[in-house]
Amino acid sequence: MSGNYHPIVFVPGLLCTEAVFAPQIASLADTPIMVANHSRHETISDIARDILNSAPAEFTLVGLSMGGYIAMDILRTAPQRVSKLILMDTNARPDTADQTKRREFLIGLTQKKGFHKVPHLLYPGFVHKSREEDFTLRQTVVNMAMDTGSEAFIRQKRAIIARPDSRPHLPAIKCPTLIIVGDGDTLTPPQLAEEIHGLIPGSQLTLIENSGHLPTLEQPEHTTTVVRNWLGF
Repeated sequence: MSGNYHPIVFVPGLLCTEAVFAPQIASLADTPIMVANHSRHETISDIARDILNSAPAEFTLVGLSMGGYIAMDILRTAPQRVSKLILMDTNARPDTADQTKRREFLIGLTQKKGFHKVPHLLYPGFVHKSREEDFTLRQTVVNMAMDTGSEAFIRQKRAIIARPDSRPHLPAIKCPTLIIVGDGDTLTPPQLAEEIHGLIPGSQLTLIENSGHLPTLEQPEHTTTVVRNWLGF
């Protein structure tokens, strides 16, 4: 590998840790990598600012789901810092009323009944329908959630509820951009990825077959190959 590759900053999704990118991080181990902390603040803009404060001067940015919301905010505030952008299974739109109602229900459930049931309630929505009974994958997702914890979960949910509409800002993105989405993603379906693709000039769109919202874990080899090839490794 030549020295022309910028460091990579990975931004995980809701209730996800660096484990959500473990297969990709292992494959890119000879590249400087930072996994962002997205659990300390209650707004997307504050999370983005915190990441920028600790990120390299220039970097490739990879955001999955909530990480995509944060990545789009970073591109709004500091586009000159991002050399390449990968958005995975995310959404440029603001929260709908129904989505907010569901999120507030989960915040209330966590505050009143505890957090232990929440990861199991969320798991079927995170994965392709064929993986709902995959115990190993479920355990990975639950473990990430428990490592994140209830207080960070509530902060993340509040940040997601209040996120801005990123669509007006996407046409200003000038860096090379790859959009990835699982073909069976029910949380941020392929049509939302297609919308982002249509708004970011020159972007590329890749559909990961037999994957839901977490292609990095559900189809790790395919996803890693797509990322490596697009980055030029």
